[in-house]
Amino acid sequence: MHIHFSPQTIGALAQVISGGDGTDRIGIYRSGSKLESFMRGCNVSMRVGSGSRLPTLVDAIEDANRSEDQTILRNIAEQAADPRDFLDEPERQQAVVDYLNARLRYDGLELQIVGGKARLLQAGQSAAVIDALVATVAVIDFDTVNHDLERALANADADPEDAVTAACSILESVCRSILVELGLPLPAHKDIQGLYRAVRGPLGLDPAKTGVPDLVADDVRAILGGLNTTIGGIGALRTHGGDAHGRERGTKRIIDRRIARLAIHSASAASLFLIETWQFRFPSRTLHSMDMPG
Repeated sequence: MHIHFSPQTIGALAQVISGGDGTDRIGIYRSGSKLESFMRGCNVSMRVGSGSRLPTLVDAIEDANRSEDQTILRNIAEQAADPRDFLDEPERQQAVVDYLNARLRYDGLELQIVGGKARLLQAGQSAAVIDALVATVAVIDFDTVNHDLERALANADADPEDAVTAACSILESVCRSILVELGLPLPAHKDIQGLYRAVRGPLGLDPAKTGVPDLVADDVRAILGGLNTTIGGIGALRTHGGDAHGRERGTKRIIDRRIARLAIHSASAASLFLIETWQFRFPSRTLHSMDMPG
């Protein structure tokens, strides 16, 4: 994903960040000194001095846009819609996201709220399963999964190897948490294949014992067999192409963003299924995040 803002997007960002002239504002009104502080947080040096707030801010964003520093541009957009700045006015935060997205989508970009944070993504990148997983882990306060999901989404384009590693970590975190909550030992092999095999029995996910009506038993077995293959594939992809074991400088990338997103979406679907199966099997028990070493 390449970030480059159109003049319309730059103008919209400036309006949101500065609050315009303070009347009928769309964003947050910031004085000159607060604008300087905001931009410093985005790693941009800006001095309003005796000049006008809005033109100075526009110039600073335009300079960043010309530099094509992807990290700075991402920071500007994401911090402009940071939900923490709108805790007392959540409806205003949504209005800001909608206002910016109306321009960003023409640039092929889109702001989305993922795990309580604003994320700048390629337009149309969101998937229903990711949204559902985010909503589920938010309810059960699964911060480890949130962190790995955010990392995977943020790096799908710039660092697909790291995105695959993060996607695998999502599944590993869910499996470890299930085993710890059930008081079961972690398997000798703590990779994703070993962890999934260890939770499959307690969750009733053994393809040979589906516990569903005979009419659909074979179909469910086929899906569970496919799930086992998918999880094994994610683990193998992390081993062969992820960055968990490091990657030598200059090594040609063997994973592109399509494959990274496939791993993210597959890991998200599998993780959501495991969490929902836990909730179905153990409705009176809460699944907690267990940030444990692999």
